[in-house]
Amino acid sequence: MKSNVFFRRLTALALCFLFLFSAAPLPRASATVGEDDTLSSQNDTDAAEGGDAKIESGTTAGGLADPLIDATAALLVNADTGMVLYEKNADERRYPASTTKVMTALLTLEHVEDLEEIVTAQESDFENVTADSSNADIKVGEQVRVIDLLYALMLPSANEAAYMLARHVGGSYEEFVNMMNARAQELGCTGTHFSNPCGLHADDHYSTARDLLLISQAAMQDETFVTIAETAQYRMPATNMHDSRIIFTTNQLIFRRTDPWSNVYAKGIKTGHTSQAGNCLVSYAEKGGAKLYSVLLGCADAPDSSTVAKSFTETNRLFDWGFENFVSKTLAKQGQEITHVNVRLSTDADEVVLTAKNDLVATLPKNLEVDQLEQFPTIPDSKDAPIKAGDVIGSITYSYGGVEYGTVELVSLNDVERSNVLYYADKLENFFKSTAFKVILVVLAIFVVLYILFNLTFGGMRRRKQRKNMRARYENSNYQRRRRR
Repeated sequence: MKSNVFFRRLTALALCFLFLFSAAPLPRASATVGEDDTLSSQNDTDAAEGGDAKIESGTTAGGLADPLIDATAALLVNADTGMVLYEKNADERRYPASTTKVMTALLTLEHVEDLEEIVTAQESDFENVTADSSNADIKVGEQVRVIDLLYALMLPSANEAAYMLARHVGGSYEEFVNMMNARAQELGCTGTHFSNPCGLHADDHYSTARDLLLISQAAMQDETFVTIAETAQYRMPATNMHDSRIIFTTNQLIFRRTDPWSNVYAKGIKTGHTSQAGNCLVSYAEKGGAKLYSVLLGCADAPDSSTVAKSFTETNRLFDWGFENFVSKTLAKQGQEITHVNVRLSTDADEVVLTAKNDLVATLPKNLEVDQLEQFPTIPDSKDAPIKAGDVIGSITYSYGGVEYGTVELVSLNDVERSNVLYYADKLENFFKSTAFKVILVVLAIFVVLYILFNLTFGGMRRRKQRKNMRARYENSNYQRRRRR
C-alpha cells in the first residue's frame, strides 16, 4: 500500500516538472560564422614609380567622356562640395617628391606662433640634401626667419629649408617625421608614409593622389599658406650671410603669365620631381565661382625645350575639362519644403512638414538639370510627438544615373505637442504587446497548472489520510466506549 502511494506521488511530481520544462523556452544553439577580415590590397612592397606615363582611362562623374589625362595617377575634385569629378589610380601609392613639402609647411604653420622667429642653419641640415637638388642657397650659419624659410620651401622647393623647419618645429628630424605621419593619419590619409621632410626619394616615402589632396585642403585653410602658395616670386630680406635676393616659384602655371602654359585661374600649390616619382603637381584653380583641386603624379618630362613637363600641361587640360563640363547648382535651399512625415501621439496634427536644414549646392554636369535628379528620402514611417521645430527627422539624397550628387538633412518646420492621453494609452498597448507581458502570462499559467496539479496530488493524499485517521479513531476502543456512553 505504502509503495503504491509513494509511486503515485513520484509520478505526479515528474509530470509537474515535465510540464514546467516543456513550457519554458529552450535555448537556441547558435554558431558564429567566421569572416575573413583580411582585405585584398595592392602589393605594398611595390611603390609606384613615375617612369614613362602610359595613358590609361580614368573614371568621370556623370558618365562624361574620359579626358585621358597623361599621368600615372590623377584626381580632380570640386573644392566646395568635395565631389570627385575625375580620378585615375587615386588610391595607389606613388612617390610624391616635393609635394611632401605641403605637409612640412602645414605643420610649421600649426606649431610656430611667431613666424618672425630666427632659425640658424646647421651642417646637419645639409647632410641628406644632394648637391643637385633644389635649394635656396642658404649657408651653414645663416640666420633666416621662419616666414622666409616657408617661402623658400614652397617657391624654389628648397630642401635645406625643409630640414631647417623640421628641426626647428620637431626638435629633431626624426621627431618631425613622426609628426608628419601622425598628422597624415589625423587627416584621414590611408596610403601615406613619410620618411623625410622634403620628398627626396626613399623607398618607404610614399603617398597617394587622394591623400595629397587631403593634406593640401588642410593647408589651404591657413591664409598664410594660401598667400605663399600663389606667390610667383618673393624677395628674401638680407641675412647675416646674404644680401636680399629674389626667389622664384617652380610652378609654371603661375610663374609667368605670358607663357602659353600659364593658367590665369591657377592659384598654386606645389610641384615635385624626382627620377623615381616623375613630375608631380598639386594645384588649385578658381573660375567664375567654381573651385577645383587637381593632383597629378608620375607625369613625363617636357617632350622638348619649347614646352614644360606634362604635369603642367595635363593639369591645364584637366582644369579646362572640369570647368567646361561641370557647374555648381543649388539642389535645395534652406527652409525649402521637401516632404512630410506622419505624426503619432498628438491631437494637434497628423503630419509635420519637413524642410531642408541648409542649402545644398552640388557640382553637376552642365547638361543635367536639377529637376532631372531622382530624390531618395530617408525618413521614418511616422514620428512620435513631441517634435520641436528644427528637429532632424531624416534626409534626402539627390542622384542621377546611379551617381549621388548630394544629401541634405530634413528638419521639422514647426512644433507638435504630445497628447498625454494618447501617450499613456500607447504605453499600455505596447506593454500588452511586449515580450515581458507574454512572459508574465506564461509564468502565471505555469503556476496555475502547478497549483492545480499540486492540489490534485497532495490534496487527495491529505483527504485519504484524514479518512484513515477517522477510521482509526472509530476503531479505537476508548473512542467506542465514549460513543456508547
